[in-house]
Amino acid sequence: MQRIHEPVSLGEGELLVAMLASEGVRAHLLGQHLLGGLGELPVSGLLAIQVDDEDVHRAGALIAAYNAAQPLPEEPPADDEPSGPEGAGVLLC
Repeated sequence: MQRIHEPVSLGEGELLVAMLASEGVRAHLLGQHLLGGLGELPVSGLLAIQVDDEDVHRAGALIAAYNAAQPLPEEPPADDEPSGPEGAGVLLC
């Protein structure tokens, strides 16, 4: 198994592991139990995503595509629908 990514937060790590699982890539989030030691442990490098050797390139490409995703522009509302905040979009990954 190889470390392929260091998420910035526990939420991002769990989201990426779930996204990889939905694509058929078995991934593990390392270090989530170390976050309780902040202040006693270094702040960076505690979290890591690890995948099997044969999935390294595919998982890296999936994470890169996720990180490069841009929000879709909001469609103009129909006349009978209330409009949302100006410039809001939907992020699809």
